[in-house]
Amino acid sequence: MDWDDLRYFVALVRCGTLSGAARLVGAEHTTVARRIAALEASLGVRLFERDAKGYSLTVEGERIVEAAYSIEDEIFGLQRQSASGPKGMIGTVRISAPPVFASSFLVPRLAPLRTSHPGIILELAGEYRAVSLSRREADIAIRMNRPEPASIIARQIGKIAYGLYGARNYLDHVAEELWTFIGYDEKLDHTPQQRWLLSIAKGRPLVFRTNDLASLRTATIAGMGLSALPRFMGDSEPTLERLPIDGSAASRDLWLAYHPDLKRSPRIRLVVDHLVDTVREYKGLLDPD
Repeated sequence: MDWDDLRYFVALVRCGTLSGAARLVGAEHTTVARRIAALEASLGVRLFERDAKGYSLTVEGERIVEAAYSIEDEIFGLQRQSASGPKGMIGTVRISAPPVFASSFLVPRLAPLRTSHPGIILELAGEYRAVSLSRREADIAIRMNRPEPASIIARQIGKIAYGLYGARNYLDHVAEELWTFIGYDEKLDHTPQQRWLLSIAKGRPLVFRTNDLASLRTATIAGMGLSALPRFMGDSEPTLERLPIDGSAASRDLWLAYHPDLKRSPRIRLVVDHLVDTVREYKGLLDPD
């Protein structure tokens, strides 16, 4: 039995489906099935029951799953210790950040870092999901709420302010009493920017909903209605106008997190410092007021 087979086993336990496990480990679902079969053959036991809903552990699978988790933790611990070793400014740094913040704000401001330190390879994943820093799904995570668990190093590095925006053409041709509103889908009604938008709408329904911020921005530009957008997106779009509002606008805290095992890594420290300095330098764009 080798660790790779056990890694696929742990991924399938976590996800419950071949496709989910394949996405988690970055492989084809057929590869996951083959590695699970190889593990079962090497152990001489059946580890999973297979049905229409997916994969569930057998009694034999339940017996080894905790040991598999422990081995996984040890392996990832060794990888983190290796990443913090004496490689200097050479190696890969994986960053996870909200998609639009990653593409619109971070990417253009990572170029100077690459220019000054060509030995560093940057991987940037635009995603909302909670990533496991202990399993090195990312080295550094940027989120709009405090990342968990408490054992990781997390610090608030800034804020993202929101504004109420409409297309200039829309505002020129639609009377205020006929304004419509567009926003996130109902799963995101709990977010500060959505609650703020709904308070402005005062009971009027949202005529367009999406779970994608880029789509919301495009819909606003197209004149579908008024929306709450981050200031760094809305203020930079010449076809949009930010409307004056009564009271305070919505804002979100911006958090940066990484695993304590990586704090001695020169390249991780370099990228962390660059991200912190960048957010501070562009405070006037992210949080103008």
